Amino acid sequence: MVIKTDELPPAAPADSPREPGPQGGGKARPGPAELPAVMLLNGDCLDKKSEEPKENGHEEAEGGDESSGQEVIVIQDTGFTVKISVPGIETFSLQVSPQEMVQEIHQVLMDREDTCHRTCFSLQLDGNVLDNFSELRTIEGLEEGSMLRVVEEPYTVREARIHVRHIRDLLKSLDPSDAFNGVDCNSLSFLSVFTDGDLGDSGKRKKKGIEMEPIDCTPPEHILPGSKERPLCALQPQNRDWKPLQCLKVLTMSGWNPPPGNRKMHGDLMYLFVITAEDRHVSITASTRGFYLNQSTAYNFNPKPASPRFLSHSLVELLNQISPTFKKNFALLQKKRVQRHPFERIATPFQVYSWTAPQVEHAMDCVRAEDAYTSRLGYEEHIPGQTRDWNEELQTTRELPRKNLPERLLRERAIFKVHSDFTAAATRGAMAVIDGNVMAINPSEETKMQMFIWNNIFFSLGFDVRDHYKDFGGDVAAYVAPTNDLNGVRTYNAVDVEGLYTLGTVVVDYRGYRVTAQSIIPGILEREQEQSVIYGSIDFGKTVVSHPRYLELLEKTSRPLKIQRHRVLNDRDEEVELCSSVECKGIIGNDGRHYILDLLRTFPPDLNFLPVAGEELPEDCRRAGFPKPHRHKLCCLRQELVDAFVEHRYLLFMKLAAIQLMQQKANRAESPGPLENGACEAGASESPEALEAAEEGASGLAKVKELAETIASDSGPVDPKSREVIQNACKAVGSVSSTSFDIRFNPDIFSPGVRFPESCQDEVRDQKQLLKDAAAFLLSCQIPGLVKDCTDHTVLPMDGATLAEAMHQRGINIRYLGKVLDFVLRSPARPQLDHIYKIGISELITRSAKHIFKTYLQGVELSGLSAAISHFLNCFLSSFPNPVAHLPADELVSKKKNKRRKNRPPGGADNTAWAVMTPQELWKDICQEAKSYFDFHLECETVDQAVETFGLQKITLLREISLKTGIQILLKEYSFDSRHKPAFTEEDVLNIFPVVKHVNPKASDAFHFFQSGQAKVQQGFLKEGCELITEALNLFNNVYGAMHVEICACLRLLARLHYIMGDYAEALSNQQKAVLMSERVLGIEHPNTIQEYMHLALYCFASSQLSTALSLLYRARYLLLLVFGEDHPEMALLDNNIGLVLHGVMEYELALRFLENALSINAKYHGAKSLKVALSHHLVARVYESKAEFRSALQHEKEGYTIYKSQLGESHEKTKESSDYLKCLTQQAVALQRTMNEIYRNGSSANIVPLKVTAPSMASVLEQLHIINGILFIPLSQKDLENLKAEVVRRHQLQETSKAATRDADTTAAATAPAGSREEAASSLLPGDDPPTLSSV
Repeated sequence: MVIKTDELPPAAPADSPREPGPQGGGKARPGPAELPAVMLLNGDCLDKKSEEPKENGHEEAEGGDESSGQEVIVIQDTGFTVKISVPGIETFSLQVSPQEMVQEIHQVLMDREDTCHRTCFSLQLDGNVLDNFSELRTIEGLEEGSMLRVVEEPYTVREARIHVRHIRDLLKSLDPSDAFNGVDCNSLSFLSVFTDGDLGDSGKRKKKGIEMEPIDCTPPEHILPGSKERPLCALQPQNRDWKPLQCLKVLTMSGWNPPPGNRKMHGDLMYLFVITAEDRHVSITASTRGFYLNQSTAYNFNPKPASPRFLSHSLVELLNQISPTFKKNFALLQKKRVQRHPFERIATPFQVYSWTAPQVEHAMDCVRAEDAYTSRLGYEEHIPGQTRDWNEELQTTRELPRKNLPERLLRERAIFKVHSDFTAAATRGAMAVIDGNVMAINPSEETKMQMFIWNNIFFSLGFDVRDHYKDFGGDVAAYVAPTNDLNGVRTYNAVDVEGLYTLGTVVVDYRGYRVTAQSIIPGILEREQEQSVIYGSIDFGKTVVSHPRYLELLEKTSRPLKIQRHRVLNDRDEEVELCSSVECKGIIGNDGRHYILDLLRTFPPDLNFLPVAGEELPEDCRRAGFPKPHRHKLCCLRQELVDAFVEHRYLLFMKLAAIQLMQQKANRAESPGPLENGACEAGASESPEALEAAEEGASGLAKVKELAETIASDSGPVDPKSREVIQNACKAVGSVSSTSFDIRFNPDIFSPGVRFPESCQDEVRDQKQLLKDAAAFLLSCQIPGLVKDCTDHTVLPMDGATLAEAMHQRGINIRYLGKVLDFVLRSPARPQLDHIYKIGISELITRSAKHIFKTYLQGVELSGLSAAISHFLNCFLSSFPNPVAHLPADELVSKKKNKRRKNRPPGGADNTAWAVMTPQELWKDICQEAKSYFDFHLECETVDQAVETFGLQKITLLREISLKTGIQILLKEYSFDSRHKPAFTEEDVLNIFPVVKHVNPKASDAFHFFQSGQAKVQQGFLKEGCELITEALNLFNNVYGAMHVEICACLRLLARLHYIMGDYAEALSNQQKAVLMSERVLGIEHPNTIQEYMHLALYCFASSQLSTALSLLYRARYLLLLVFGEDHPEMALLDNNIGLVLHGVMEYELALRFLENALSINAKYHGAKSLKVALSHHLVARVYESKAEFRSALQHEKEGYTIYKSQLGESHEKTKESSDYLKCLTQQAVALQRTMNEIYRNGSSANIVPLKVTAPSMASVLEQLHIINGILFIPLSQKDLENLKAEVVRRHQLQETSKAATRDADTTAAATAPAGSREEAASSLLPGDDPPTLSSV
């Protein structure tokens, strides 16, 4: 990694040529995956925090510690320094590392403030030009102190274009319009608005002493508890840096391009037209030698040089000469650009869209215009051969070797990069298809049936073409099939069997249409499908073929995917063996690779939504009203459910076998010896023998395990009775093998049109039973489990997306949302689930509205789009009773009648049916949709009734519907409740974005490191945990580049570890990155971002940055109000934090408002007698004490004391603390009363003892903050510390002993954890940090 001395390049994804920073605010240019894949070079970041920009842009290269017990290969050679000599500026030094490429030094120079305007140069050592793609260590004579010269090279047309593009990107580097428009992987971040720049040493506010100068703590009115106002404008506060420094008025390609032949022979490459800020119009020639002014005007072509006759190798130098404003502003702009945190400008791996945007002026932009009108995708001009062969790239990266860590990193990095490039290209293509800009390959067919190829990607629409899905639900089935298929692709990719290939697949929903984008199997377009398919069936099981090589490959996936190998009958009644569903097709491409496609039935069917004549479901299902007919017959169980079910059955298997073994023992009348494993797992069948056995503490689980392994591997003699025990247990749980536990599903059971041979009838019967059990398991275990987790607040969804994620993690499909809500309604803890109910209802309403919106949009042609969307939003959210739609014909009158165009976008009939929709109709449809799809009675006729009945917020509904459908609206205050005018006009709808589903390739090694680090931390080995997680961070960076949601989780955990270990500065730096990354990758108001803001506020407070801490907490509170509202358990935590900080700065009245609100929310969600409520009472009492209102203080502390006493008993230290505090308050109250009496008696001559009412110390406030946020510091005595030091010295010799000792120390520490800790699971040091795949909500 090249490390600069004054600033640093963001880490670009490794196999793209790095072009960080300036490119439009740091857009790394995608390049072809194979070309510079060598850039990976054993992962330069592996053991060095290279892509961890230090806050002030300085970086130290440091060797990572080897983590114990893990495969770590230190691939790092020590870095060295070289000198760089650039024409026109002083020589400077640069820290480099031997595994970098020369290319990376180029990138650094293009990002540095003083050299950023150069793009066309070579680096020379002793007069020899260095090859861009060679590693520094392979260059002879390059060593510490070598001098590299920057030599200007002649331009070509390509280089001149790259130069102009680069200068444009530098000029736009602070402009957020690309982020608002959702292009080039830019996204928004507002953290710097609240921290006033950077929080590190380079921040504008250097760290002062204790920051106690007066600070204004009053929040805006809408943030105060109880406020009903929910403004939208505050979501995107105006950033001062966005007031662009205008360097030029216009920079565009000239109309005189391309140069005529005779000028080409003078070296002219292209012409530019510029209007300077001083309003001077100039024409510029880009020639092979550089840039100069010519004498052309808008109407006259005169390529002769104009005066001043100044030839400059860089366009910036030329513009500096002719425009003083440009010179001044460009320098300022670059200074500001390099001051921004690198995470604000690095491109994200996948595009994030913003659902609101301010009104931005549309400025002239030559590069944007050129991009729009050339089929230039993914920067093809950087690539030999122009368009990319996506299939070849996707499959080649999978074939890379993976024997050791460096190889796996290289492979995962290449796979991730190609996937993110493919997703971007597919999204752009899908939009072009729906907008009607791509010619169909079958133009004569009806629009719904058309297919498209563009940029080597195949596009098809989500309609039932040729009645393919007639038996499965027609168009509805054709609409869900692509997402099922994508889930299949995701799963097979994760299993990653060598030799088995899947297609690159992206599903895009745009303007009401679903488009599937797939990479193209070589040769498939030349042959008929019947000839190509050598495995599976093209007609849902009538004709079926198989192939030994496919069976062999799929057999390897069958165990992890729990798929049973089975036989089916084809149309000639022959038995055919398969190891997947019949729809899964195997095709050998012209490249000789074995592809599988159509993976829509990878998982078993969901019988709750698939009524089959003559089949009865278990009691649990019937009670819940199942089976129910669904709109299509492709309902599958989720992979998470299959895994949970198998896990559940495994526990059952172990218990059954253990009980039988014990019974045998008892029968043999041998007294059972104590076995290793203490107690029987909960829930074993309640037979008296079982209970007896459990009481004797002789659970045979360990024995069963040993026995099962012996039988499975045939490795030793086994007693026939024991063998019988295992066989019985296998049979009881439905295992497909009789000698070992092995549960698999046959995906073809209940598939219409599939027939099974007579010989398999028993097997089929067992499989049917297994499917019924799985369907019942979802209803009887998973849904109650989810609701229980929500009641315990171990799962805390804040919006629809996080609720859906919580359901999916437990394998519950969204179609069960109505059932989940029914369960919540019937739950005894209904009041504590109020937030879940509200989120569920708003999710139900917005999803039903989305289904209606989808078909509504299909009838709208492009010119009526904004009118149609604003009309829909008015009917959905506005209280205005009869909104009228504006038809597009209002604006322009056409002279001649419009002839019907042939090539219309699909379904684009001249259709204005959308204009007659009314709010009453729409809400009636929403209620019907909720009933038919989710089986839930909504019973509301208008939006106001829904808001009233369920306590929803219109702004939240607007956010949810916009995110689900891709609508972008204008950032302004909407008067939803006005009955005199509609809330939305067509000017308020700014854009409609695609909603994209794609595969997320994983960094497996990094993830294992992360998990081991978490495990270490949970055991109390903070230092080792920290090392492992730092290692994981380096590996994540290596695979994903610098921006990714998993890196965000890693940074958050690192920040918390550093904080616990007392390194506040490092905690602040990591947490700042986590906030920036969460804003950029997940969205500025995503629930995860809200939590990151809260963590950062705590670390700011601990670092004495009080006003920053407050503004961060206010921001978090505003976001939570917008996303959900006030009545949420997380709001209690937030308000406690705010109240404590305000108490610390002596704003007692304000502090009370927040703390009392937290108290009432805690009482509602945790019950009036919970420890959280006791802690809330104590916090309120402290503020009253500071105000010298002792009566109120006593009242609250007594409440707290009563709770502690009843929950923890008299002798618990919490109860004692509370009791001592009560005594102290009573003494103060008595003293105050005495003083008052004295005054009454003696008037002004009274002898008054001054009252001791002190402001709380920062340390005591911080201590309370730690308690409510669940952060535990382990108190160690001096003696413990000395022992610890001695242990560290001995650690290398006595690793094991020291581990045990520390573990003991940890258990004692955990036992004394404060009872009010946030997760009340005191043994866990770090509550709330899940593995990164689970979004820690």
